Amino acid sequence: MLLIDVPGFGLLQLEHLVSDFTGTLSVDGSLLPGVREQLRRISEILQIHILTADTFGMARQELWDIPCEVHILMGERHDIQKQQFVEGLGADRVVAFGNGNNDRAMLKSARVGIAVTEGEGCATDAIIAADVHVASARSGLDLLLNPKRLKASLRF
Repeated sequence: MLLIDVPGFGLLQLEHLVSDFTGTLSVDGSLLPGVREQLRRISEILQIHILTADTFGMARQELWDIPCEVHILMGERHDIQKQQFVEGLGADRVVAFGNGNNDRAMLKSARVGIAVTEGEGCATDAIIAADVHVASARSGLDLLLNPKRLKASLRF
């Protein structure tokens, strides 16, 4: 669990990291450099859930050695599927990462939503729905590994 008391934003009691894969943690299906190590470290404090349509069919292969659950989304309305997944975990205990329009509802529902711009860019609606916008997955994951950075970004 990650506990952070953020003035004006409230107490964060985070237990889950829920993240998109394609365009958020990876580009063209390949995990971004340095992200593997960060996710391993984060897995010691948070349960990691990856929700993806797996556009390139490589998510399980890329994440095989990281303690996480990979959920391949099927059908339509991935935005609603992601939001419902976050709510099922208890949205107030979730930090979510995403970059696409299909991530906006998840980012808005989570206690902390982090919009990531890297490789594919970030949908404007995802940025608006998020609490924090970062330039890279590594920068976003660093916020969890160095909680005072997240506190500084969220405080009123």
